Amino acid sequence: METFDQQPNQAQRQQLQPVPDNNNFMQSTTARVIIVGLLTLVLLLPLQYVKSLIWERQGLQEQVSTEIASQWGGNVYVYGPILKIPYRVITETETTDKATKKVTVSKQYSIDYAYFFPDELKADANVVTDSKNRNNYETTVFNSNMHLKGYYPIPDFSKRNIAPENILWDKASVVMNTGNLKSIKGAVNIQLNGKSYGFEPVAQENAAKEMYTALLETPPTDLSMMADKKVAYTMDIIYDGSQKISIVPIGKLTEATIKSNWADPKFEGNFLPYAKDIKDNGFTASWKVSHLNRPFVQQYFGTLPDLSNYTFDTGFIILNDEYQQNERAAKYGFLVIGLTFLIFFLIQMVSKIAIHIFQYSMVGLALIMFYTLLISITEHSSFRFAYIISALAVIIMIGLYSISILKSKKFPLFIAATLTALYTFIYVIIQLENYALLAGSLGLFAILGALMYFSRKIDWGNSTATA
Repeated sequence: METFDQQPNQAQRQQLQPVPDNNNFMQSTTARVIIVGLLTLVLLLPLQYVKSLIWERQGLQEQVSTEIASQWGGNVYVYGPILKIPYRVITETETTDKATKKVTVSKQYSIDYAYFFPDELKADANVVTDSKNRNNYETTVFNSNMHLKGYYPIPDFSKRNIAPENILWDKASVVMNTGNLKSIKGAVNIQLNGKSYGFEPVAQENAAKEMYTALLETPPTDLSMMADKKVAYTMDIIYDGSQKISIVPIGKLTEATIKSNWADPKFEGNFLPYAKDIKDNGFTASWKVSHLNRPFVQQYFGTLPDLSNYTFDTGFIILNDEYQQNERAAKYGFLVIGLTFLIFFLIQMVSKIAIHIFQYSMVGLALIMFYTLLISITEHSSFRFAYIISALAVIIMIGLYSISILKSKKFPLFIAATLTALYTFIYVIIQLENYALLAGSLGLFAILGALMYFSRKIDWGNSTATA
């Protein structure tokens, strides 16, 4: 017989229990992940502002470097010495008288020039380098004592069918393009077979179109001795320059050696040194370039070509300077913010402590402040000191703030230790050159592995923590 007062069994009681509201999306773990992710992206805006600040300060440094270079001496450009021999060009014009049918030949004379490069060019430069500071900015300057020697071949005019009597040996000269007259210190002379000839600056016409910025030339000299024999030459030239030395290998065989007390050279241009020895107290580098290695010949008629694209260059750079290091540090800003937020989020999931989005924002802004502190302190001290001070300030600030958020000391100590390890890791990467990418990849792989390990037991679906 059926009764109405029978008590429901256990299964029925479970069915009669109210179903919890799992449709509140804003309280779900997914929503919290999305909110924290969006906040991370929003913080990229002030991080980008910090990067623009670094670029602005870097631009100011380049401006100061340019000003110092213009006062001290700019980049050194060595193109020469080149033998310049004028010759007469005869132009014949025939005219026919219509009445008498008589043909008259008139001759016009003009002067053109032939340029001959030496068969051998040996350049030895002893460069004493220093750094100059103005306000908070630094650049490189140097004093270079350069010795050039070699010999000229017998000039060959046969390719142009120029008669010997049209060659003006008594008007010959030697030209030298040095790039910047202000860089040259003292007199410049060249010895041809033991006889000295002085250089003088040449006024430039159509300067806007002229490739030369500082052309030196000896006065017209009787070089008839070159008509039937090779002539040896030697010369010394002293430069006050900045940042770079460029040499055009005009010799049929060009050999050059540069010695300096600068420990951070940068070799550029069309030819790299075949031998180099770089130490903490300086470097020595040597080049050997044959005429077979370059796309220009040994003699020119008419005009001298622009060969500035065929130099071998030695740069005296400030390796990994303070602004470059600040910029590299800022590039890791997204990583620091993302990992720090992830640590707070994992602590929130494990401890069930509610962390408000405003508190995430304060932590993120503290991380951004690291980069403004870094660049401002770096300009008045070394990058290492600025990095240590800025990192300690941010770690202590976030650690103390975490104590008030998490109501304990265990998790804040873990956060401080993690941030210390992260900033140390980034500093090591910044200091590395050849192995920066490898170290960064291995470090990120280790960090990902650690996060996967510590988060493996978190129940993401049943967490009740609120953001």
